[in-house]
Amino acid sequence: MKIAKDDIEIKMQIPGAIIRQKLDFGDATGLGKISGEYFSLAEGVDTKPLFMGLQGNMCQCPHWGFLISGQLTTTDAKGAKEIVNEKDLFYWPSGHNVKVNKDAEIVMFSPQNQHTPVINHMIEMTKG
Repeated sequence: MKIAKDDIEIKMQIPGAIIRQKLDFGDATGLGKISGEYFSLAEGVDTKPLFMGLQGNMCQCPHWGFLISGQLTTTDAKGAKEIVNEKDLFYWPSGHNVKVNKDAEIVMFSPQNQHTPVINHMIEMTKG
């Protein structure tokens, strides 16, 4: 799921401040501690090789985030693709891969007990 900034309902607007809110943007029930993450990714990065050996060869951790700049394409377990553009909020449920279409800067929030093992797996995969 993703949404462009201009498509998020304005809840409050006063001089100097606009507050937008998208309700029901994922469910964090029972996920425990959340980690805040900032990723800088170059065009062409593809998570498929890094996720080999994980369940379904995909990241099995949900993420909520904001694409500051760039463009990404996510692919879910059913093969559905979604393009995330600069300044989009996004939610990626468990079971996804990511390909970077254009250099990207990302802020994400993830259940740390689920994402830390994925990051550690990626580190191991880069050691060759």
